[in-house]
Amino acid sequence: MPSYRLSDFDFDLPDALIAQKPAATRTASRLLHVPPGGPLVDRQFTDLLALLQPEDLLVFNNSKVIPARLHARKPTGGQVELLIERITGIDSATALLRASKKPAAGTRLILEVPDGAAIPATRPASGPGALPHLHDAVVVLGRDPAADDRFVLQFSGPVLDHLEVFGQLPLPPYIGHAPSAEDLDRYQTVYAQHAGSVAAPTAGLHFDHAFLRALSEKGIARADLTLHVGSGTFAPVRHEDLSAHRMHAEWCSLSPQTAEALLRTRARGGRVVAVGTTSLRTLESAAARAEQGLPLHGHWETSLFITPGYRFRMVDALLTNFHLPKSTLLMLVSAFAGYETIRHAYRHAIDKRYRFFSYGDAMFLSGRST
Repeated sequence: MPSYRLSDFDFDLPDALIAQKPAATRTASRLLHVPPGGPLVDRQFTDLLALLQPEDLLVFNNSKVIPARLHARKPTGGQVELLIERITGIDSATALLRASKKPAAGTRLILEVPDGAAIPATRPASGPGALPHLHDAVVVLGRDPAADDRFVLQFSGPVLDHLEVFGQLPLPPYIGHAPSAEDLDRYQTVYAQHAGSVAAPTAGLHFDHAFLRALSEKGIARADLTLHVGSGTFAPVRHEDLSAHRMHAEWCSLSPQTAEALLRTRARGGRVVAVGTTSLRTLESAAARAEQGLPLHGHWETSLFITPGYRFRMVDALLTNFHLPKSTLLMLVSAFAGYETIRHAYRHAIDKRYRFFSYGDAMFLSGRST
């Protein structure tokens, strides 16, 4: 296996191919089929139905995106932008902060609703209908001892209640508009259940309820897991030597029912199909735990960093979007399908004007090549 460096995962992408809005409907995206050792096939997303068989198991990440971006001001009037990284308790969280000067421990920040941005507010901050424990302030307790770039926050009540009133959808930085009412709907999977992600598991954005029913009617089994996506998944790799990069840990969970579905799929000779890289990382970390004698189900923290040379234990096929240059996710799909295969697929996608990143088109990697 060649030794890859960060620069091996760079590529030039025209800005015009970065999708700024979702397709007209969820299933209207294109799908690039990348079979093992075979020619690339340009398809529509709904063709996925024909690429799956009743023996297969589709595994979805049911984490729900939270309105994690907050705007606040210091007692001195200085502006602060907060991105909730993780909810650590009912009324506590860790966050990334952006300010001209980082606030000192004990600073009380006043939360504000950003002008002109759609927010998922269903309760007012004050007056009739307001929650009695909700106040427009959050206290910075200090830096997170587990990650120096994050801060520990203390809220006056449940974090999710504050986000419901003051929070803004955390669209990725390559999407150049403030969150709209359309984004509140489309930057969330239709099957999202458990609040906790700061970015959408984007491969799942292509599914609507009708298409999920069509999969069920064909007899294709489905299972869920949860991985709360943190900003660390998308943190830039800063070292040419990939072994120097450290992934931030993310919380994930796999139920006994999903574990049993995985074992049944293996027993009948079907494929485990991960919907998105977050599902894949959870499944692969579960398989690694099982090799150590731990149960396949449970909940744990994963910082699994997959690069070419990784031995896949659980996942046989992957549905995913197109990823950023030099990203850990591009390294993951290169490990899964083969480095040269992915280089060829991305050149083809650019030539054929596929749409890239969160609101972009999808690719289906059926099996692995060397």
